[in-house]
Amino acid sequence: MHLSPTLRHTIRTVLRALPVLLLCLPGIATAAEVDGASMNLLWALPFAGILLSIALLPLFAGALWHHHFGKITAGWTLLFLVPFLVTFGWQPGLSLGAHVLLGEYLPFIILLFALFTISGGILLEGNLHGSPHLNTGLLALGTLLASVMGTTGAAMLLIRPLLRANDNRKHNAHVVVFFIFLVANVGGGLTPLGDPPLFLGFLKGVDFFWTLQHMALPVILLALPLLGLFYLIDRYLFSREHELNEEDPTPDQPLRLRGKLNFLLLGGVVLAVLMSGLWKPGIGVDVFGTPVELQNLLRDLALIGLALVSLWVTPRAIRTGNEFNWGPIIEVAKLFAGIFLTIAPVIAILRAGSDGALAAVVANVTGPTGQPIDSMYFWMSGTLSAFLDNAPTYLLFFNLAAGDAQVLMERLPQTLLAISMGSVFMGAMTYIGNAPNFMVKAIAEQQGVKMPSFFGYMLWSCAILLPLLVALNLLLL
Repeated sequence: MHLSPTLRHTIRTVLRALPVLLLCLPGIATAAEVDGASMNLLWALPFAGILLSIALLPLFAGALWHHHFGKITAGWTLLFLVPFLVTFGWQPGLSLGAHVLLGEYLPFIILLFALFTISGGILLEGNLHGSPHLNTGLLALGTLLASVMGTTGAAMLLIRPLLRANDNRKHNAHVVVFFIFLVANVGGGLTPLGDPPLFLGFLKGVDFFWTLQHMALPVILLALPLLGLFYLIDRYLFSREHELNEEDPTPDQPLRLRGKLNFLLLGGVVLAVLMSGLWKPGIGVDVFGTPVELQNLLRDLALIGLALVSLWVTPRAIRTGNEFNWGPIIEVAKLFAGIFLTIAPVIAILRAGSDGALAAVVANVTGPTGQPIDSMYFWMSGTLSAFLDNAPTYLLFFNLAAGDAQVLMERLPQTLLAISMGSVFMGAMTYIGNAPNFMVKAIAEQQGVKMPSFFGYMLWSCAILLPLLVALNLLLL
């Protein structure tokens, strides 16, 4: 049987990823099997090590991280796995390893793989003049697309056309900064497809339409002022067009959208996810104590199928035009294999509440009568999301609040809203808060844009985004 080069490359990629998947099998702890009150903070060290490595090494040891991130992640993971297996034995490890692999990790990475693959088959060619109206319109379009294509998909689709439209301007870094705010973060807040934290909530049982209903107002209240501020800033800088480069590196050309069939495939992704949330036939199998339900199995198979169809029907020239490669999704797969494993003891300790080693954290988000303090959930989940990664941060505070989606949706909806807003929106506060942020920065710098430094970007986010987040807290929480 003849296989295309793209499919052969995909098969090799999957085979290379198998050791990462098998790594999930040996063991993991949760509060159901291990008493979190008996665990000290040393058990949280591997999880903290992975997150700090993700946050700091790309900035201070980029070459080391780029070439060895898989080994570094595996090292931190083994630092958890070996002591756990020695302490608690193989039986809890196998059952709870199956829980993470089948119930959390595989559904999570399969969705990201599908969105990444399909969105990489859509190419926006051509070039337009980067006026304030056009730039604001592109940012608004990207904000809307982010909740359907995911923040990474929307960002990769639109960042290059936006850069081409503004490549004759000397002051264009602000365009990329607002693009990160809106397209790479805020726009992903409407659905579980938009941002990884919300899909983790969906996997935990948060209803698809609960997210759409409750996050719509916060997204609107944040996106509209950001778009308005961007238009005013861009119009002011555009008025100084005597500073334009004499020759436009990419003359204006009509836009052309290629790979339109992939929009139908994206619709299939939405339908597959909705099906798994709405259809509950009550059919499934038990794997080491983890129920594998029919609707979730069909969803994951459908997502893989849609991604493979995209690879089959999309001309290679389109993916070449997008500079598509498997590096980002392989990195995410390896990193999150380690994250999902090492986060387990932290969740167990948090679930122990005031009896656990993280009692101080629990006390900070809990009122005198035991009720959650929603504002604290918002700011604590947001602060960690800004400097670490918003997906595991969401998972931590979700479990700290209750760990039960029905309880959170029905009895503590404001708390769940606070965690969702903090995790999604404050990922925009730094370059390292959400995966697309750094990717967008790197692409912009490759195109010659003089992007702010790490702390220079934070000056932008603190001056523009932080006051809006304070207002959002006062209005909604």
